[in-house]
Amino acid sequence: MSNIPSDLKYTKSHEWVRVSGDTATVGITDHAQHELTDVVFVELPEAGRKVKAGEACAVVESVRPRATFIRP
Repeated sequence: MSNIPSDLKYTKSHEWVRVSGDTATVGITDHAQHELTDVVFVELPEAGRKVKAGEACAVVESVRPRATFIRP
């Protein structure tokens, strides 16, 4: 059985966000990590950058096709 933290909010495209005060931490689900297989490159936004819901903010490249991370 999967461990699903209750403090995370999820998108249908397997991204998540955890909000603490005025800071949000984002990531991809375990399922997405397994689907991507070997991650070879991650492009992260500048620390402190403000992004709007639905805005692309990071890129994850793997041995599979490139995936753009959409902010939840």
